[in-house]
Order: sequence, then structure tokens, then C-alpha cells
Amino acid sequence: MSSPANPHADQTPLLEVQDLVVEFPTRRGVLRALDGVSFSIAPGEILGVVGESGAGKSLTGASIIGLLEPPGRVAGGQIRLEGRRIDDLPDEEMRKVRGRSIGAIFQDPLTSLNPLYTVGQQIIETIRAHLPMGELQAREKAIRLLAETGIPAPEARIDHYPHQFSGGMRQRVVIALALAAEPRLIVADEPTTALDVSIQAQIISLLRKLCKVHGASVMLVTHDMGVIAETCDRVAVMYAGRVVEIGPVQDVIHCPAHPYTLGLMGSIPSMDGQAERLTQIDGSMPRLNAIPPGCAFNPRCTRATERCRQERPELMPAGPTRAACWVHANA
Repeated sequence: MSSPANPHADQTPLLEVQDLVVEFPTRRGVLRALDGVSFSIAPGEILGVVGESGAGKSLTGASIIGLLEPPGRVAGGQIRLEGRRIDDLPDEEMRKVRGRSIGAIFQDPLTSLNPLYTVGQQIIETIRAHLPMGELQAREKAIRLLAETGIPAPEARIDHYPHQFSGGMRQRVVIALALAAEPRLIVADEPTTALDVSIQAQIISLLRKLCKVHGASVMLVTHDMGVIAETCDRVAVMYAGRVVEIGPVQDVIHCPAHPYTLGLMGSIPSMDGQAERLTQIDGSMPRLNAIPPGCAFNPRCTRATERCRQERPELMPAGPTRAACWVHANA
């Protein structure tokens, strides 16, 4: 089953990540956490980034928004937003980009909200820091954003503190905060993991709708393929610090081209009850100090050959997607 043509395919990318390398110096040497990650996001596109814990999804997001935890550092490659390189900006410059051009939504809303200030004060401050607005105008905009994100009685709730909101409502406030300065890109890192399933669906559909209304692109980091299938235009599958497959979401889901993606798909229950049992990928993700030579997935792969154990594959055409797997080398 092939997906319809990607409506974003011919557009100049809003975000370009090229050969991104992130390293962590340690006493025992340098650990390479991201190793040559490349992808782009078009204006208005939602790209899902999926993989097991430790694959490098959140590190990729943190690199883009300039919030890598020290001693982590970008050691190679480039990140460009609307053609402008942002990975080497001084902190002060990057702070202006963050909020104004890039909004962020994190897994735990409490990390984004200051408990000592009302949600209104926080949204108004963000608006006024980035947009030429007076106090009254900014307050009106903040109320509109709270209403858009589904907060009931926003005129009253704007003066409440974060602890007076439920988890789901707090995440709505964080989405309003992320959209406050009208950014072109939203990086959403596991935005629904801490919420129960019914609230998750509401937040995901809200994010999709608001990004369409505001014309923002989204990088959605998650380990949940169900969320990816519901929300995204394309998906990048990560394993051991590299992108192993990238393509239109329906193609990746229905015709996975990398053995790791196939394993991820096999672990999703079928709604029609056809599958006898769920498959699992034996073994676990390698530690950063023990990534094997060749394809990092080779010890867990049932189709690995000698070449897979010695040579590392780059992304190559694999039908409608691109996959880093030697199976497609001569296809």
C-alpha cells in the first residue's frame, strides 16, 4: 500500500539536519551518541522520530533547540533553520531563536512551567519577549491561545498557577506557551507519555490541528508507533544514534524496509485480531561504548550477512522509503 504523494516534497525545507554528530567526553574516552544524523522537515510538515530508549531521538531534539546537557556537544554536521545555520550560535542568539522560531513541548509539563508564576504571566512574558505587543494586547492573545488549546473559561484560568491544572490541562498550557511567539517549528518530545490514553489522543489531535492553523512544522519525538501513524506525514526510525529508515508514514508502517522497523511494526497489536502473536526483537540496543562494527543492528538481525558485520550502510533507496540496509544495495 503506497501513500499519496507527499504534498510537502517539493518545498524548500524549513529545517535541515546534515550529518549531525553529538559526542559526550568521558574519563574513558569520547562516546558518540549521534553519528551522522540527516533529515529535513518541510514547512507545515509533521515528521515523527521513533525508536527504542537510547536511540538518540531526544538528543536530536535537544540539539535542534540548543538545549544539549553538558558535557554533550555538537561535534560535527550542521543544523539549518530557514537556511540559517543555528547549531553554532552563541547562547544569547540561540535564546532568541528558541521561543521565537522554535517552540518546545516536553514530556513533563512541569519542566516547562514555573510554579511561582501564573500561567498567564508566563505566556504573556513569552509573547512580549518575542513580539512587539503591549501588556493588554499580549494578555488578550494569551487568553485566545488558552481558548484554542481547549482550556475552559480561559479569562479566569489565565490567572491560575500550574498546580491548579490537571496533567492534561497543563500540557495544553505548554502547547499554548510553545505557540505563543508564533514559531515556525515545534519540537515535541514525548508530549503525551505522562498522560492517560484518552487524554493522549486529545493532545495529539490538538497539536495537529493547531499546527495546521498556525502553519507550523513539527518534529514529534516518540516511541509510540500508534501516535506516529495518527499524526505524522513522514517518519524517521532511529537506532543506536543513526536514522535507519525514513519515508512517508504509511509506507514505513505497511512496507517497512529495514529489519529493525519490521521488528517495531511486529510489536504493535493488530486491531482486526489477525495476528497470532506479537513478534519481538531479541536482544537490546547496544551501549554507546559497545556499538558493533558494520550495521549497529547486526547482532539482533536475522538477515545479517558478513557485509553487515563489517561495513556500515548509509541510507539508500528502498522502494518508497530510504533505508540503511545492505538488502537494498543492489535492488
